[in-house]
Amino acid sequence: MQRMIATGALALAGLGAGASAAADRTLTVYTYDSFVSEWGPGPGIEEAFEARCGDCDLEFVALPGGVDILQRLRLEGEGTGADLVLGLDMNLMAEARALDLLAPHQADLAPLSLPIAWDDETFLPYDWGHFAFVYDTEQLETPPASFAELLEAPEDVQLILQDPRTSVTGQGLLLWIRKVYGDQAPAVWERLNERVLAVTNGWSQAYFSLFMNGEAPMVLSYATSPAYHMAVEGTERYQAAEFEEGHYLQVETAAMLRTTEQPELARDFLAFILTPDFQRHIPLGNVMNPAIDLGDELPEVFDRLIQPESLTFTPEEVRAHRRDWIREWLNASVR
Repeated sequence: MQRMIATGALALAGLGAGASAAADRTLTVYTYDSFVSEWGPGPGIEEAFEARCGDCDLEFVALPGGVDILQRLRLEGEGTGADLVLGLDMNLMAEARALDLLAPHQADLAPLSLPIAWDDETFLPYDWGHFAFVYDTEQLETPPASFAELLEAPEDVQLILQDPRTSVTGQGLLLWIRKVYGDQAPAVWERLNERVLAVTNGWSQAYFSLFMNGEAPMVLSYATSPAYHMAVEGTERYQAAEFEEGHYLQVETAAMLRTTEQPELARDFLAFILTPDFQRHIPLGNVMNPAIDLGDELPEVFDRLIQPESLTFTPEEVRAHRRDWIREWLNASVR
């Protein structure tokens, strides 16, 4: 997800909640912090679902990111307090599936509108986007149009990246470079690191604390990020550079726990995900593409975004090679 929102005031309902009339129909969802922030999609989605279900209580538990959601499930095992998880992207699916904690979603996939085919019976997409370098047009008039141009760019074209061990965007770049360059990826990392200003643990720190304060002209983010600036701030200053090699795709998903005591309510929520009442909160709340066709409800600024070719590995390929590819990045980083 798109993380256009500072993670300050979080709607951390569910922690220490008292007894209520809805206590017997409480649905606990582990997700990431920006999703449930005051400006994220969570509050509107919570209100819409609770109005639909009548007497239920949707409670979000916020964690720093998708990697942290996976780690929380791994630590809690069958004793997890989650009924659902929302925020595991396609690159974490195989690792999550291997925990043997998830159940089939049983949702109708017909409404899906994704750039790739999708028939997974456990993970249900709720949004998607491409990783991209966002640049400040006031610092960089002509952005690189490929990795090759980026590697040859002037020295003052510096980058802010995220750590692939702790950040899904950082992992996205790891997979993007590996997909484009294959076994030549370590050499590319060595050259790319020459122009890296900072590597942060998460996206928010990189985007808000560094990039938006003018520390570097480019930051690793999403192709959809400029939509927020154009629609909410009314500026075209920040744009995504389109690379001719194509861009790595991220699909974010939700899944239910097989240990849930609310299986019917959990599946009601999963079915709700692919409705306009959920999806209309995604484009400017999570600043990602919706997982269904919203028609005229999609903000006009999405027509002005880059439309790159999608690059992917299978979740199984990512699981099989992730540690080796991170090791390559680490080795290149210390040279």
